[in-house]
Amino acid sequence: MNITYKSFIITLMLFAICLIVLVAAPMVTHAEAIRFYVSPFGKDTWSGKFANSTDGDGPFATLERARDEIRKIKKEGPLPQGGISVELRGGTYELNKPFELTAENSGTESAPIIYQAFQGEEVQLTGGKKVTNFELVTDADVLKRLPEVARGKVLQANLGALKITDLGEVAETHKQLGLFFQNMPMTLSRWPNEGFVDIVDLTGGKPFKIRGREGDRIGKLVYQDDRPKRWLEESDLWLHGYWFWDWAEERQKVESIDTVHRVISLAPPYHRYGYRKGQWYYAFNALAELDMPGEWYLDRQTSVLYFWPPSHTDKDAPTVSILSNLLLLKDVSYVTFKGLTLEAVRGRAVFIHNGTANKIINCTFRNIGGGAVTISGGSLNGVLRCDISLTGQIGISLKGGDRKTLTPARHFAENNHIHHYARLTRMNQPAIALYGVGNRASHNQIHDAPHQGIFFSGNDHIIEFNDIHNVCQEANDAGAIYAGRDWTMRGTVIRYNYLHDIKGLGEKGASGVYLDDMFCGTYIYGNVFHRVIRPILIGGGRDNTVENNIFVECPRAIHVDERALTWASPHVNTTMKTRLEKMPYKQPPWSNRYPALVHILEDKPAAPKGNIIVRNIIVGGRWNDITTGARPYVKLIDNLIDHDPHFVDAEGKNFQIKDDSPAYKLGFQRVPIEKIGRYSLLPPAILRSVLR
Repeated sequence: MNITYKSFIITLMLFAICLIVLVAAPMVTHAEAIRFYVSPFGKDTWSGKFANSTDGDGPFATLERARDEIRKIKKEGPLPQGGISVELRGGTYELNKPFELTAENSGTESAPIIYQAFQGEEVQLTGGKKVTNFELVTDADVLKRLPEVARGKVLQANLGALKITDLGEVAETHKQLGLFFQNMPMTLSRWPNEGFVDIVDLTGGKPFKIRGREGDRIGKLVYQDDRPKRWLEESDLWLHGYWFWDWAEERQKVESIDTVHRVISLAPPYHRYGYRKGQWYYAFNALAELDMPGEWYLDRQTSVLYFWPPSHTDKDAPTVSILSNLLLLKDVSYVTFKGLTLEAVRGRAVFIHNGTANKIINCTFRNIGGGAVTISGGSLNGVLRCDISLTGQIGISLKGGDRKTLTPARHFAENNHIHHYARLTRMNQPAIALYGVGNRASHNQIHDAPHQGIFFSGNDHIIEFNDIHNVCQEANDAGAIYAGRDWTMRGTVIRYNYLHDIKGLGEKGASGVYLDDMFCGTYIYGNVFHRVIRPILIGGGRDNTVENNIFVECPRAIHVDERALTWASPHVNTTMKTRLEKMPYKQPPWSNRYPALVHILEDKPAAPKGNIIVRNIIVGGRWNDITTGARPYVKLIDNLIDHDPHFVDAEGKNFQIKDDSPAYKLGFQRVPIEKIGRYSLLPPAILRSVLR
């Protein structure tokens, strides 16, 4: 090959390379993810392409501006491969309305859209407004009504002067204006400041009796202490009580107080279950009870907020919640919110309706009047690695799937820390609620709550690897994991959870897994129960399996009863049959998935048939709490009872069993205790295996 020919070849090759680069260049640009920036110090007239302001350009000021720019890009062509990221610079964003996304704001599987905190910076999205016009109370009439200890310490602020006109409601907790200071919720003035007082007697005049308990339908409560004399000038006084059952609370307005006969009359409508002597309540929303730091009261007639701050408000102004929601996603897919703090809303902070593969990741939820995240409809939406606390109601609600076709939604709540929740509405507000078909709660840590940890309703859910403790603190006849009253809600698996230190109010008896009122078809496998008053309660249900679990220091390990044959029998041909007939239980896929359900009406439907208790380890306490009427229907197979199972370290609460455990000879299978809990609490090797 001569030099001229070689030069030609080299030139041709260089030309080809240049041509490839020129052709490929637009494709490379198109493949790169796009970043926009938002800052409290930005401007919506800027391009949003720069993290800092420079030469008359910089980040956007609002999420809406970033959203609209993404929408513009979508209209011009497909999203770039790798998607679009909106980076929020550190600071507090006071939203004056919820941030809303619809279908046109969706990403795709290969091009997701992410709204996230800028690396290393803290971002707060708040639905509240700072109260900056506090001054010391000097009005003589107000000072007279205040407790003596509070005079000279209580501040007042006119919310009307701050253009805050929606003052919310008192009884509806998800519509209640809340006050927050130094990242903590303050307490609406109440008496007693902690705990409750008991109903001394009832004078309503409409008595009744249910299951041996006497009550009255009319809310006229006899009290003992003279404290109510201080409330006569209160125009909007309420009581929050557990009026008849330990698990049924309600806020009720005071109509009048008879200080001569010591009777508080409640305003109708009265509590649906009535009232019972010895039940408990407290009074709230009274200026006369603003008697300690951290308490507040709002006069809705004058719009004046009264507050006794725990510390000076000069540098850190209190916040009142205004918005009902922060993030609203409807028919959106492949959108993620990551690394944000969401706070100071009256209702639920995040609501996702329909859509696919939306995620809330590594966010902090606090100081919320309702719940943290509600997902309804769609598929594969989830909440991952979030810290949720100080919600007024629920933590996470997952609802999705089609029950008639048994199509799963596969929503998930995974690796979250949910604690100190349900601070306003106390009962039936779990950390996680699963509805529909095929949703999952896994690797969550749940603790310190008045009632349930996990509630489920529907079919084929997975509840696994959760650490649940110190729940049901304000109730009895309650369950850390709870479901009830349906023959058709089958197929849920509760496995590899650690439930411990669950005792109920006054240690009278809360349950670990509570299958209430004839609930059926649940598989309870490989769980560890430690110091739970009643780890498993099967309330007259059928076809439940309790297998391969470990019970340690539990007074009554497993309870099964025949209630549908006795006091709960009226529900068999009413509620239970009605719910059965709403499902196509005699047709595929139901008949294939749940064959035991096909002929249930011809097979003693009220009897607790088909329950199996097999290969469990029970150490300490009375394990067998099966009633006489239920015993003929329950199979007990190869359980290791009050024999040393050879725990690795019982004193150190390591209830893994050694290789020489006699349980293995009965067919017991090793429980992967080391995987229970949040990922961040797991050793790296286990973390890798879980994430693989």
